[in-house]
Parts: sequence; C-alpha cells; structure tokens
Amino acid sequence: MANNTEEQQHSTTRSSIMEWKHMHPLHQIAETPTHKLLLKQWLKEEELINNRIALKETQIDSTRKEITMLYIFFFLFHSTTLMLLFNSSSSSSSCHRSWVPSLCSLLFSLGIIWALRYKSDVEGHMEKMLLREKEDKGLLGKCVEELKKKGLEFDLLKEVDALRRAKSLRVEAKEVRKWSSRDFVSLFFFSMACFSLALTRVILCS
Repeated sequence: MANNTEEQQHSTTRSSIMEWKHMHPLHQIAETPTHKLLLKQWLKEEELINNRIALKETQIDSTRKEITMLYIFFFLFHSTTLMLLFNSSSSSSSCHRSWVPSLCSLLFSLGIIWALRYKSDVEGHMEKMLLREKEDKGLLGKCVEELKKKGLEFDLLKEVDALRRAKSLRVEAKEVRKWSSRDFVSLFFFSMACFSLALTRVILCS
C-alpha cells in the first residue's frame, strides 16, 4: 500500500514536471515571481533607454541646426560687410581707417569659429553618448529575448552577471588624435576670414 502511494507521488511529480516543461516560456515566467520581476524591470529599463535615445537624437538635430545657422551668419556678415565697404570706398581717408572694419571682421570671425568648434564638439560628444545608449539597448534587448525564449531555463545569476559585466567592462578605445572633418571646417573658416581681411584692405586702399 505504501509502495503504491510512493509510486503515485512519483508519477504525479513527473507528470507535473513534464507539464511545466511543455508550458510556453512566457507562462513559465508568469508563474515564477523572480523571472517575472526581472522581465518587468528589463522592459522598463528598455523603455527608459528608448526615451533617452529619442531625446539625444532630438538634441543632436537641434545642435546641427545651430551649426547651420552659424554658417549662414558667417557668410551673410562678410558678404554684407564687403558690399558696404565697396560702396563707401570712394573716400580718400578710408584706407587709413581700414583697421577698424578689419578688426571688427576679425573679432566676428574668431567668435563664429569658436562657436562652430564648440557646437561641433558638443555634437561629437552627444553622438558618442547616443552610440553607448544604442549599445546598452542591444545588450538589454538580447537578454530580454533570451529570457522570453528560455523561460525557466534562463539562468538568472549567470545572465544578469554577464549583462552587468558587459556594461562595466565596456571601455572606450582611446583613438590617436587625427585630423577630423571638424578640424578642416575650422581651418576653412579661418582661411575665409583671412581672405576677407585681405579683400577689405584691397577694397579700401585700391
């Protein structure tokens, strides 16, 4: 009688285990508090990362618009200044006072070049942050998919530790400083400023 009872218990246990294994992974997660809580936390974190990515993309677009406006201001200022100087260059004493518009042009050009360089550095920094957020999203999304796919077979300690280690060990490679497109843009605008100074001198003293 006792043997029959033990056999029934073993068979019941085996059948429950088989039923548990045949359950969909999402059902297994729903029945397990730890897996369910972890999935909720990861989904919430994934949503926060998406919000941060959208915010950074908006900020990058705004910075690029500001850089474009600085380009326009630079060329608009110099074209207007040169036209005004050309129209007022009939005076004989204009050559002696040519240092005044030259100094104003130089100061304005240096200010615009500094602003362009600053905004370009801000854009580069935000692009690196955006790339990091996208990498975090990829790592987290991979873990979420594995959890949904494996259910109870998902090793919480191993996978969570692997995710934490992947984030902490991610070190940015220190690249050797090279000439970038931002450097060439700064050099181009500095050359244009020098050309504008020379042209101002020619217009007022010719």
